[in-house]
Amino acid sequence: MKITVNEHERGFQFKNGAFQKLLKPGTYHVFGQTTIRKTTLDKPLHEVFGNAMLAVFRKDAGFRAEVTEADIPDDSVAAHMVGGHFREVLDPGHYVYWAAGEDHEFQVFSTLEPEAKDVPPQLVQRFYKAGKMFAFTVEDFHQGFLTCNGELRYVMMPGHYYFWKTPGLMLNFTCFETRLQELELNGQEILTKDRVGIRLNFICQFRYTDARKAFETSEDCDELFRTQVQLGLREYIAGLTLDELLNSRDTIGDDLLACIKPKAEPLYIEVLSAGVRDVILPGDVREIMNTVLIAEKKAQANVIARREEVASTRSLLNTAKLMDENQTLYKLKELEYLERICENVGNLSVSGGDMLAQLRDIVTSK
Repeated sequence: MKITVNEHERGFQFKNGAFQKLLKPGTYHVFGQTTIRKTTLDKPLHEVFGNAMLAVFRKDAGFRAEVTEADIPDDSVAAHMVGGHFREVLDPGHYVYWAAGEDHEFQVFSTLEPEAKDVPPQLVQRFYKAGKMFAFTVEDFHQGFLTCNGELRYVMMPGHYYFWKTPGLMLNFTCFETRLQELELNGQEILTKDRVGIRLNFICQFRYTDARKAFETSEDCDELFRTQVQLGLREYIAGLTLDELLNSRDTIGDDLLACIKPKAEPLYIEVLSAGVRDVILPGDVREIMNTVLIAEKKAQANVIARREEVASTRSLLNTAKLMDENQTLYKLKELEYLERICENVGNLSVSGGDMLAQLRDIVTSK
C-alpha cells in the first residue's frame, strides 16, 4: 500500500502495534502488519495522543527534533507565544506542539501569591479575558481594601489591580470614598412629642477621617452610618412638639449636628453639616394650620383697619379745632371745596334763588 505524507502532515509508523519511527513528508509503501497514522501540524500532540504514547514517541530522535514541549507546574499559568505573538493561555500540565519552523515560547507565572504583579500589561488582559484573573479598580479620591479568605491583605490606592483566580481563594473587595459626601434621608415618618405624624427630608455632609479603621470597625460602614443618622434624627424630633419644631427651623441644623456627631465618631466619620430640607405635614393638620393662619391674618387686618379709622377721626378732629380757632383757615377750606365743585361741573343750571350772589359772597367775604 502506498501512503503519502503531505507537507502539513507528519506520519507515525507502527508495526504489529509497536511504534517504529516518525515519517516526514513523502511517499511510503506499507506491507504486512505495518501501518501509518497521520496527523496535521496544526493539532497539538497532547490533544491527539495520551501521555503514555508521547513517552514512547520521545525515544525517537526524529520525533524530538520535530516538537516543542512545555511542562507547566502546579500553582502556575503560562502564556503560549508563537513567533512573538500570543496564542493561548495554558493551565498546569504537559504540552507538546509541532515545531514546524516556528519559535514557541512559554511565559510561566506563579499563582502562589494572589496579586499578579509581574505580568506584562499586554498579557494581563489576555489572562483576564481567559478567566484566570480578578480585576479591581480604585478610582481617584478612593481607598480600597481587599481581604483574602477573611484576612485583610491589601490596602489599595487609586489604580487598577489584578489577582489570580485560584481554587480555595475567596476575595472580598471594599472601596471607600475619601472626599466630602452627602447623605439624604427622604420621607422619614416620625411622631413629634405631641404625637403628630410628620414626614421629613433630611440631608447631611460627611467624610471618612480614617478609611482603614472604618473598614475594620464594620462590614458595611455606609449602611451603619445611615442607621445611626436615622436614630439620631428620630430621637431629636421625638423630643419636640410640632410648634417647637416649626419655630426652630433656624436652629434645627445645629441641634441635629450636635445630636448626630457623637454617633458618627465611633465609625471614624466626621459630620460637617446637617439640616432638615422639608417638613411635610398630614393633610388634616395642614388644613387646621391654614385655618389658624387665615384667622390670625384677619385679626391683624381688623386691628390695622381700626387703627387707621381712629387715626383718621383724630385727624378730622384736629382739623376742625384748627378751623374753629382760625377763620382764615376756615375760609381757605371753603374755597378748596368750591374749587373741587367747579372742576367737576361742565354746565350749571340754577332755578330759584340767587346762587351767583351767594358764591360771590363766599369769595368776597372776609
